[in-house]
Amino acid sequence: MTRRATAVTVLGSTNMDLVAYTATAPRRGETVMGREFRTVPGGKGTNQAIAAARTGGRVAMIGAVGDDDFGPRLRAALAGSGVDTAALRTARGPSGTAHIVVDDDGGNAIVVVPGANATVTALTPADEKRVAAADALLLQLELPMAGVLAGARAARAHGVRTVLTPAPAQPLPDELLALTDLLVPNEHEAAALTGEADPLRAARVLLAAVPEVVITLGAAGSLYVARGAEPVTVPAVAVRAVDTTAAGDTFVGALTVAHGEGRPMPEAMAWAATAAALAVQRPGASSSMPTRDEIDAQHTDHAPEPR
Repeated sequence: MTRRATAVTVLGSTNMDLVAYTATAPRRGETVMGREFRTVPGGKGTNQAIAAARTGGRVAMIGAVGDDDFGPRLRAALAGSGVDTAALRTARGPSGTAHIVVDDDGGNAIVVVPGANATVTALTPADEKRVAAADALLLQLELPMAGVLAGARAARAHGVRTVLTPAPAQPLPDELLALTDLLVPNEHEAAALTGEADPLRAARVLLAAVPEVVITLGAAGSLYVARGAEPVTVPAVAVRAVDTTAAGDTFVGALTVAHGEGRPMPEAMAWAATAAALAVQRPGASSSMPTRDEIDAQHTDHAPEPR
């Protein structure tokens, strides 16, 4: 049977990740020695677009790069993974950058400088057509809120499913929540949004605003809660993490593709967990993301645990 590719439009950030690897991240006022430095195309928008494309989606990217040396490299990284970059603008000035420290446990600390991303405050008519042609629109919060809202409004107007990753964590306008079909925070973002440290309680608070929530829990897996249904947890795949920088974006991209193909949400979450597990075993953000064949070769169905 021929599989229909999920059409995904991503409205989001494009950054060059400037990554330093060190045994232990520096504390405030401290200088430590690093062992390696890399420049890797990233940004939450780019990461989700590349993840969705590598896992089998038909993906278009809406965003902006600068007219500096990073701009062509960022554009080429997206195109090289099969992402349509016709709607990726070139703005005057620097591209966005993310300054990342990765320690020996695979943990990271990140400072994002928006650069060209700050210019994406509205959609063009051509952008709106790309949104309308999608099965799902992926949004994050590394663009100005005006641009994020414009995308969400266009998706709702055209009956397109909106998937929002609320990162970096910040208060969300009621309108954006009302336009969101699936919210995918990690456990820290869910706590910041609700004031609830327990993920299940946080998810139930969020259900007052959105119909479906998936909370990623790191090594503990992920939690799915929908209105009128029992919560479901899906375990993570146990691996030794090298770099967790793009784990969440890999999960979201793969989840969107799998669900768009008609897989039930718990099954889609399990497949996305395999994708994320493969990504964290490799250094870098977009460079770590697995292909569909790699995921299928490693994937075994997890037994969801209702609770």
